[in-house]
Amino acid sequence: MEIKNKIFLAPMAGVSDVGFRAVASYFGADGTVTEMLSARAMAHNPKKTEFMTLTTEQEKIKIAQIFGHEEDYMKKAVSSALLEKFDSFDINMGCPAPKIIKNGEGGALMDNIPLASKIISAVKSATQKPVSVKFRKGHKAQNFLEFGRMCEESGADFVTFHARTVAQGYSGFADYDAIASLKAKLSIPVIGNGDVKDIGSLKRMKETGVDAVMVGRGALGRPWLFATLKGLDMKVDKMQAIKTHISILREHFEEDWLKKYIRKHLLWYACDLPTTAALRLKLATCEDIDECLALLQDAFLK
Repeated sequence: MEIKNKIFLAPMAGVSDVGFRAVASYFGADGTVTEMLSARAMAHNPKKTEFMTLTTEQEKIKIAQIFGHEEDYMKKAVSSALLEKFDSFDINMGCPAPKIIKNGEGGALMDNIPLASKIISAVKSATQKPVSVKFRKGHKAQNFLEFGRMCEESGADFVTFHARTVAQGYSGFADYDAIASLKAKLSIPVIGNGDVKDIGSLKRMKETGVDAVMVGRGALGRPWLFATLKGLDMKVDKMQAIKTHISILREHFEEDWLKKYIRKHLLWYACDLPTTAALRLKLATCEDIDECLALLQDAFLK
């Protein structure tokens, strides 16, 4: 799987649904990553995570991200029939969510390098597909260089580095000097992640020497950002993109669930518009998706 010079859509819990990934792919995302999939949940209640493994033909490189702290469950996860359609597997070792940290998963694994190494090796032994690891600068200590070398030595084919500490969450700024330092230390490819939201930030990220780039929050409400970043000459019909996102979700989910889930996306789509407090309230309490789309359409025309 070639990742050189590609731009990926990051895995974002509650955001990177099948519709959003499809639209981002249409606008040029070279690869997409699912929301975090619990290895333990996949073993005991696969139906609970099945909806997060939905994909479309629009997606190019399809990556499933799994998390957990138990080697056996992680091995079973990549062997699951639910994940056969994915091209690669990513192991989350950077999530800052308190409930994930409390379980010794995500970013907490940066404090347990021996266990992290065993998990990577176990996953590698269970699949012939590429395996990557996504991690941060550190949890209790900034040990990203040591951690990155461990990932390489344990068999990871490439890594994605979000250059913030676990404690930072998504605050402050990504440390591009740290990304450059990690890239200089590793032989395997490095994907840089953090604060890429326009051409200028993309240029600064590429100056670190990374092999590829991952875009996360910069694409919220702007899946067409990928067309800009890649310099694609294509017409961007934002309203049609929003409708496509929702129409894909409607193929799989009940309207009662969807009208609540889609509220945050509608607010993100409206964030750059001259909206009124009344419109934002309507979108935030959406009870009729088509009505909200009509209101959003009017806002785009103003």
